[in-house]
Amino acid sequence: MSKNLSIKYRELARLLVPWYISAKRTLPWRTSRDPYRIWISEVMLQQTTVTAVIPYYERFLKKFPDVEALAQSSLETVLEYWAGLGYYSRARSLHASAQKLAKLGTFPKTYLELFELPGFGPYTARAVSSLAFGENVGVVDGNVIRVLSRVLDLELQWWKPADREKIQMIADVMASSENSSDLNQGLMELGATICTPSTPSCMLCPWSKVCLGRERDTISRRPVAKPRKATEFWTWDIDVVEKPSKGFLLIENDYAPFLKGHLVPPGKVKKHATRPRQFDFKGAVTHHEIFVRVKRITSASASSAAGARSKVWIPSHLLKSKVPSSLVRKALDLNAKV
Repeated sequence: MSKNLSIKYRELARLLVPWYISAKRTLPWRTSRDPYRIWISEVMLQQTTVTAVIPYYERFLKKFPDVEALAQSSLETVLEYWAGLGYYSRARSLHASAQKLAKLGTFPKTYLELFELPGFGPYTARAVSSLAFGENVGVVDGNVIRVLSRVLDLELQWWKPADREKIQMIADVMASSENSSDLNQGLMELGATICTPSTPSCMLCPWSKVCLGRERDTISRRPVAKPRKATEFWTWDIDVVEKPSKGFLLIENDYAPFLKGHLVPPGKVKKHATRPRQFDFKGAVTHHEIFVRVKRITSASASSAAGARSKVWIPSHLLKSKVPSSLVRKALDLNAKV
């Protein structure tokens, strides 16, 4: 990296931190630098909005206030308190890591140590080490990719490892020049509140006078758009199992390529070359066009849920809060009308 570029990145950091300190939102996980609380928030915020996460976060911490409480709880209870957030592999990894951390008796302070724990990928490990312990490492998520691509007018294919590493290097330089916790949260806050995907509020941005994307009128083209995958056609045969005393039987989805990790009814899927003609209703998830066929099953043992590793019963009145997929809720509602 040239000296001039390093100076530029550090100048951006210098402008950002004061803005973050004065403009940051009040969020429950920002009230302390407890690594446990930061860790839980960062995992919950993956694939989920801040507004949606807050009630789950507060409820989860009330039940599991520290590593020891989470480690000593059963996985079934953890999954129960995770229900509604989706991607249940995250909850299992939290539980597994909590058990390892409880045995260690301490929370590792570097991202390389944290990276060894279940569920701690490059992002989560760096976020916890920086936000909780002040390690001088940058954190790169979708918000950071967007704001850096715009302010520096980066025409990078950020989804490819080599270009992703370039963005990581820029974030690392910036984090090493200021308080890394404030810097990293500032980058994410800027992307979440000002430099949004559409209609960014450039006049309120601390980088408005130095933003190359604004100067060159390339903001709408940054970051570079990832090529879209071709549409796939799938039938989804859903087995609906309902008991008046318990509600609907749902399992963690490990059989369909869409809604991975979500709570869904048991069933099976099949890919087709063309759009199927017989179905109850259809929907779409990313590049998957899904043709749903609903079948009522009288007992759990008769369905494909019999061997599922994560089964839960959800009462009908809790479906909206526990099952975020409108596609799944529609299938269950269709069954109720049969």
